[in-house]
Amino acid sequence: MLGLDEGTHEMLATPRREVHVAVPLRRDDGTSVLFRGYRVQHNVSRGPGKGGLRYHPSVDIDEVRALAMWMTWKCAVVDLPYGGAKGGVTIDPREHSERELERVTRRYTSEIKPIIGPERDVMAPDMGTNEQTMAWVMDTYSVSEGYTIPGVVTGKPIAVGGSLGRATATSRGVVHTAKAALNEAGVDVVGASIAIQGFGKVGSHAAAIFAEEGARVVAVSDQYGGVVNRDGLDVDALFTHVAATGTVVGFEEADEISNHGLLGLEVDVLVPAAVEGVLDEITAQQVRARFVVEGANGPTTGEGDTILAKNGVVVVPDVLANAGGVVVSYFEWVQANQAYWWTEPEISERLEHRMHSAYADVSALARREDVSLRDAALAIGVQRVAEAHEIRGLYP
Repeated sequence: MLGLDEGTHEMLATPRREVHVAVPLRRDDGTSVLFRGYRVQHNVSRGPGKGGLRYHPSVDIDEVRALAMWMTWKCAVVDLPYGGAKGGVTIDPREHSERELERVTRRYTSEIKPIIGPERDVMAPDMGTNEQTMAWVMDTYSVSEGYTIPGVVTGKPIAVGGSLGRATATSRGVVHTAKAALNEAGVDVVGASIAIQGFGKVGSHAAAIFAEEGARVVAVSDQYGGVVNRDGLDVDALFTHVAATGTVVGFEEADEISNHGLLGLEVDVLVPAAVEGVLDEITAQQVRARFVVEGANGPTTGEGDTILAKNGVVVVPDVLANAGGVVVSYFEWVQANQAYWWTEPEISERLEHRMHSAYADVSALARREDVSLRDAALAIGVQRVAEAHEIRGLYP
């Protein structure tokens, strides 16, 4: 589509910088163990690297490379002055105490410190990490520099410079893009039927926000199973049930449904907000939703994408739909750099404007070029990064 030459293509496909580090840990019982850590800066032509820090036993350099590239396009699609980056440590956080995780975080931060910073590379929480992890990163970096530098991370606690609205930002972005897609098709979000796979940080808040907007959340699921009520679930009561039991399963006034069964419900909007690859060549055949709005990263495989398009299902891609988190991370970074914090209504208004503007750009290109929203979003992201490369030129 973009007509890029081979050299530019190779440059865009290759990470700018990769760091592999050893992360030794002295455990609470006095024994020592060694973990491997990574930080990949895929592209920094449009600004500092931006991307999460992941703690998971499956983390390896290939995964971190892929996620860093994903962040490059995501930041460009929503027109943030960032490049893409990602970090990870190959560790299972469930097997370690909080003190052990603090020591791992501080050692990892010390090892990668030469390449991070508010003007270089800004971390955020990801799988297996949280706002406390970001506070440890910020403190380690700040102590080394001799003064407090809140802009080195985003997604940190409010008390140390975090932003209002950050916790629900990804979910709000999902709802904003879903509303934009529905409006474009002449469907009012009030009364629209919604099914959400995944009831974690993204899916649960999305369910609450959809309900606030007047939509009918008819089904939700988690790793243990799901529940469905065609008249709409009482989301507030569902939150109370989950807080008491740890799962959506067993919620009263709803019938049981499997995760696969949820994917096949006839609804206006299906939000896969759990794990990667759930809509593949088999499950995509079952989808009867008008719209799939990707709350998770990579929930649709290439084969699944082809099948959904063939069946007339409109897919709002992850690089657009779940970009609300990085948008509010950008707001947090701006606030930290200027030491002035905005109100939650100001943040919500700015987020809504950014998400609707990005959707309008992607939708317009998709119609003009007769391509999918995913191809249009990626074309916009890649084009913006390629343009920055071309304008800056090569050195020396």
